[in-house]
Amino acid sequence: MYDQLTEQDIRKMKEEIEYRKLVVRKNALEAVKEARAQGDLSENFEYHAAKKDKNQNESRIRYLEKMVKTAKIISTDSAADEVGMNNTVTVYFEEDDEEEVYRIVTTIRGNSLKNLITNESPLGKALIGHKAGDRVEVVVNDSYSYYVQIRKIENTVDEDSDKIRSF
Repeated sequence: MYDQLTEQDIRKMKEEIEYRKLVVRKNALEAVKEARAQGDLSENFEYHAAKKDKNQNESRIRYLEKMVKTAKIISTDSAADEVGMNNTVTVYFEEDDEEEVYRIVTTIRGNSLKNLITNESPLGKALIGHKAGDRVEVVVNDSYSYYVQIRKIENTVDEDSDKIRSF
């Protein structure tokens, strides 16, 4: 399955790849070299830690390169009065009689603790394309769904503030 990413996500990933290749890789190789110079490698904790850091960096680079290569680019464009990518949406939950504010983001930016919901989540899927005032059914699975009402839609201006989630 391909990840759905925006041009912004791809750009940030490429920036991270470049930084990791030019800065982090150089520092990691230097750390390994210095630790190796300390002598007996079998009991050298610094050497093993430096190798682990170097390998984690290389793994992250491969992961990001694969994500960029296999990504399906999606548009962030939507009508001004419709919910779309990177919009902040105020939602009223009928069952709970509560209002919550969410931002619709791609899967690599999703963070439910910060109310960043993905476009592939049940709530995100249900909200996309609807307008303020719409009552929307959120289908969780075959046996459960609930209704929400879209109260307010705001265009999010500063999408650069979100970091790409690292694993």
